[in-house]
Amino acid sequence: MTTGEAKPDVASLVPAPIERVFEDAAVQDAVRRNELEPIGVRPRLIPYVKDLWARRSFIHVLAVAKAHSENQGTYLGQLWTLISPIINASVYVLIFGFLLQIGREGIENTIAFIVVGVFMFRFFERSVMAGAHSLNHNMNLVRSVKFPRAVLPVAGVLAELTILGPALVVMILISYLSGFLPFAGAVTIDAYWLLLPAAILLMWIFSTGCAFMVARWVAMTPDLDNLLPHFMRILMYASGVIFSIDRYLSQFSWGWIMEYQPVAVYLYLVRSSILDEPAYIPDPTMWVLGVVWALVFSVAGFLVFWSGEERYGRD
Repeated sequence: MTTGEAKPDVASLVPAPIERVFEDAAVQDAVRRNELEPIGVRPRLIPYVKDLWARRSFIHVLAVAKAHSENQGTYLGQLWTLISPIINASVYVLIFGFLLQIGREGIENTIAFIVVGVFMFRFFERSVMAGAHSLNHNMNLVRSVKFPRAVLPVAGVLAELTILGPALVVMILISYLSGFLPFAGAVTIDAYWLLLPAAILLMWIFSTGCAFMVARWVAMTPDLDNLLPHFMRILMYASGVIFSIDRYLSQFSWGWIMEYQPVAVYLYLVRSSILDEPAYIPDPTMWVLGVVWALVFSVAGFLVFWSGEERYGRD
């Protein structure tokens, strides 16, 4: 090599594939050391569950913010969370309780029966709709921040549970006071009322599982969001919200299906805790069904939602 010739670049003497191997190895080492995860890949189930649990404070903040923002732009504000179910229950009591007299056979206190059904079904319905909107209404958050997307449906249902708290007080008060009316059966305070928190807990777990499912389905097919209100209306009539399933559907061969379907089971559990109706004495079989439905739907719903985790915000 003469003095005037430039020295060759050492890197240029190394074949390109070998260079790429060294670069890939360095990148993989950095990924391992910093516990980074690839984008667009479904996370493993156990780490996903742990990450979700670690975000419980985030879930609480989202739930409280959603509950407080409800009806924020109205004059009565949070009072609408109590006024709306009272109006709905009053309409159903007037039409089905007094005009159609659906409770004249088998139900002693029609007012308490319908009020409990309307308040509790409204919680379930709003929880499902919160799950359906949890991704689509928070797409900016989904696309800009890395977190387990299961946070959103969980926070949505938790917000509805927060709103249900004051509504439960109103529901119980109306049910109890209705017992003093001369044409209604008495509603007495007894030990069965202690079962009410357990019934609410099971219904909340079940509703969260349903919210997981509809969140995934609506994210895949947004048109389902328009069908959900119609489905919920059908489910309301099929769950004995305003009439007794045992009285009106037991004559059909498929009536037992309606009696043991999940929503009807949870309405039964809440009613059996509060009302003094002969047809609503606490039944161990219904409590077992309540636990089973809650476990099945919560686990299945979570797995359904987790299976589409890598697609949320990307489709």
